[in-house]
Amino acid sequence: MNNLTDKLQQWLDTPSAERDWNEGAILLLQLTNNTIMYRNLSINPKGKAEFIEGKLRAFLKAHREVEAHDEVNIMQEQVDAIVASRTEFSNKDTNPATDFKAGKRADHDSLPEDIQALYVENLDITHRMRELHLRLRLLSDSTKQVPAAERKPLLDEFINLDKKLHANWDTYDHYVTKAESAANTETNESEEEQPEDATPSKPKSKSKSKK
Repeated sequence: MNNLTDKLQQWLDTPSAERDWNEGAILLLQLTNNTIMYRNLSINPKGKAEFIEGKLRAFLKAHREVEAHDEVNIMQEQVDAIVASRTEFSNKDTNPATDFKAGKRADHDSLPEDIQALYVENLDITHRMRELHLRLRLLSDSTKQVPAAERKPLLDEFINLDKKLHANWDTYDHYVTKAESAANTETNESEEEQPEDATPSKPKSKSKSKK
């Protein structure tokens, strides 16, 4: 179906004056399997240009909507998995700052400003993700059908923010200060300088005297 959709898109993108209207009628036949309609159109396809184009555009629009719906469902599953793995998005009235205090490094104040900024940025990111999560829940609870085009930007932003959140935490948590680096270097050098335990030499066996 994808190949047919691509052909359909390509045909509709072709300027009207350059279109092969018989090809358009064939595309319509492939989409509908209506041989009677095709026979009627094939007599004078160019004379039925408006009808052919209208039908093909309607088919393309419907198929694109199905594709968008499927894509949004996949993205929603990703968001649901993220929400399920994080306490910040629980229904309880919890303060997200609590989790951040637990993740704050003991040497936070001595870190470079750009590393400290990642910690602050992640708090803002989490606030935004909570807002998006709430909006998505409201859309899901709505009794009316919400178009995929309305949900997709929210889902996309949520997923991208989660990636940014993890990247920031990874950089923040694994940043090595100069003091830590110097301490590690000193430890390694100290270990290298320690002499290995001397292996005691094996005593030579005495040769037995011949009688």
